[in-house]
Amino acid sequence: MNPPATQRTYPYPNEPTWSRSEKAIARTAFDAALKREFQDVIRKTKQMTNQIKEPADVRELERYLTQRRKEIDRKYDYRYSRLTHVFGRLVYEGRVSEEELRGLGEDKLKSIRSLAEFFAKHAA
Repeated sequence: MNPPATQRTYPYPNEPTWSRSEKAIARTAFDAALKREFQDVIRKTKQMTNQIKEPADVRELERYLTQRRKEIDRKYDYRYSRLTHVFGRLVYEGRVSEEELRGLGEDKLKSIRSLAEFFAKHAA
């Protein structure tokens, strides 16, 4: 005998609902921040490459690239259930401006601001 189906609705109770226009705004801001992050990695990689003199320098470059890939993979999570958290961190880091998020619902912006403040307090 199968257990009765439970009614699950998406989003779950505490998850915000994203409108089509909010999804477009979020995707644009997310992609722009990710591109800026990769541009920083490229800039630093070129700088490190120009300073390679010894085999150990190559290993240091590899360590840097591996570390940055892991950081980026952890940070940039484009699931709607995680986006306010992601944007809170990106606003705190200065990778996304509130202007880029203009058009998101006030509930999401409030959550993003709150998370950015949380990151700022815990970084100090």
